Amino acid sequence: MRYVVTGGTGFLGRHIVTRLLARPGTEAVHVLVRRESLGRFERLAQRWDGRVTPLVGDLTAPDLGLTDDDDAMLGTVDHVVHCAAIYDITAPEQRQREANVDGTRAVIALTRRLGATLHHVSSIAVAGSFRGEFTEDDVDVGQELPTPYHRTKFEAELLVRAAPGLRFRVYRPAVVVGDSRTGEMDKIDGPYYFFPILSALAALPRFTPMLLPDTGRTNIVPVDFVVDGLSALMHLDGRDGETFHLTAPTTIGLRGIYRGVASEAGLPPLVGSLPRATAAPLLGVTGRAKVLRNMAATQLGIPGEVLDVVELAPTFIRDHTDEALRGTGIVVPEFASYAPRLWRYWAEHLDPERARREDPAGPLVGKHVIITGASSGIGRASAIAVAARGATVFALARNGDALDDLIAEIRAAGGDAHAFTCDVTDSAAVEHTVKDILGRFDHVDYLVNNAGRSIRRSVVASTDRLHDYERVMAVNYFGPVRLVLALLPHWRERRYGHVVNVSSAGVQAASPKYSAYVASKAALDAFTEVVGTETLSDHITFTTIHMPLVATPMIAPSRRLNPMPPISAEHAAAMVVRGLIDKPPRIDTPVGTLSDLGTYFTPRLTRRILHQLYLGYPDSAAARGVAESRPAVVRRPRRPARPVPSVRVPRQVKRAVRLVPGVHW
Repeated sequence: MRYVVTGGTGFLGRHIVTRLLARPGTEAVHVLVRRESLGRFERLAQRWDGRVTPLVGDLTAPDLGLTDDDDAMLGTVDHVVHCAAIYDITAPEQRQREANVDGTRAVIALTRRLGATLHHVSSIAVAGSFRGEFTEDDVDVGQELPTPYHRTKFEAELLVRAAPGLRFRVYRPAVVVGDSRTGEMDKIDGPYYFFPILSALAALPRFTPMLLPDTGRTNIVPVDFVVDGLSALMHLDGRDGETFHLTAPTTIGLRGIYRGVASEAGLPPLVGSLPRATAAPLLGVTGRAKVLRNMAATQLGIPGEVLDVVELAPTFIRDHTDEALRGTGIVVPEFASYAPRLWRYWAEHLDPERARREDPAGPLVGKHVIITGASSGIGRASAIAVAARGATVFALARNGDALDDLIAEIRAAGGDAHAFTCDVTDSAAVEHTVKDILGRFDHVDYLVNNAGRSIRRSVVASTDRLHDYERVMAVNYFGPVRLVLALLPHWRERRYGHVVNVSSAGVQAASPKYSAYVASKAALDAFTEVVGTETLSDHITFTTIHMPLVATPMIAPSRRLNPMPPISAEHAAAMVVRGLIDKPPRIDTPVGTLSDLGTYFTPRLTRRILHQLYLGYPDSAAARGVAESRPAVVRRPRRPARPVPSVRVPRQVKRAVRLVPGVHW
């Protein structure tokens, strides 16, 4: 037997390919693969054998993107198994139509050219909202088709049935979940959308009495039943032109799903049932109320469209399927018998919260953290502090030698760190570095945007130096933005990520002489505020640290001209660690907070004070056009060192400030 399988790299398709390879007499399986999915095919092919070959094409391209040479290469083919489709109910209608309808039309043409039998994987969605018994012979019974997914699957099946001279069989699976033996699943779909809510209920005391409405009834089948049933049915003699319902004998509702996973998930016991009508206000809303409902559902990870079709109306009759599979031993297992395995696999591989779970040994243990500007100063101290808490550090900087020294120090102390020479102002370098890290280490949890550049120069001395502003923005603003944009798709896929941006208290104080530096940090602050509101549903969060002066090489040219005594790099690193662990929106300092208050409540006085500071605070030697000179060293008798004075904030004041949302001292 020789086969062509579309969608062979998808969840259902790859299980079908594996099942076909296990059948005696299978000579070759050709899998239609998009060029951009060849990497996935190669990974899957490691589990298969040499009988599986890729057929490079595209479901949405004319003639599937295949040529006469491809047809000649295929030679004799007995069966075409059409699994490829867009199964995402939230996908745009045009995209679904191109794949599900136009793609099916092209697959029909290929099957006829090959003289093969088409095995079309349809869906119970073709029944739409029909109320009553829907048999395997029923197709168009005047049912309403509520979503583009329902409509395109219905139209695709009609194309198969209407194709003249085509040998075909149609299979309508129910809602497909993971393998009943292993729990394996590849995406969030169907009942999995509600697992995060059930997971949250697991935090309640076990004695909490639970009452749920008997709603959300659906038909669920494990993928191994669908694959075994389809493989058996497609090889039976005399079944062309028939339709088979690969469905469970009975439906299951929210209460049944809850009971099935309760033990494995640690849920409180279900003690009773609420009337079905209690869910009606949520499921049946319209207009603006529906918009608000969908917005709230999205925050919980549930597409609003799912709530519109959560209640399955038809009852599916499977006479053809039962008669054909009689004696094969292929039956649908009871949901309760495999539900714990589904939950276990979801919790370990699909739960959006899994990346956010903290190791009992510490909140940073096992986390992967990128730190930029790690060769010195705050970045170096932060890398050491983060690695000491059990994280794997990816240290980025331009100075490779300094990075090597850092990595050696961290590893000597028992930590895990890796150096990556990268200039954050170079888009290609950033893209290459992020791909390298993800390719070698699988994922990134946190990003610390620390790399920075500062210039102390008044604006009147900068009128012919626009390049100063451009190069400061390149490092302080565009560098962090490049890294966030590079990591955002990865974080959205994992539904987890956190960024700590090392900003400056100068943004709050509007420090004179630093118009280039402060503006670049203010731009990063604004970017963070906007993006942080957009990524909440993706569980991607941001912390901005308005860092005070820190004793690093960056402030060395100012020497004693700095208006305040600096904190140590280790102190700054402790603030970074706090940002990674607690993840507050902001970490401020008393001076920065007072500056904010002054800007809001005494703007004229604040501006006057800053102007006086400007007059008394000179430009750097380079800005004044003079050679930097150091005073002669005069040796004096040593005196006992005096402690550096520091601003001590009363505990009561700290507690009061913590009441301000998002501000942490």
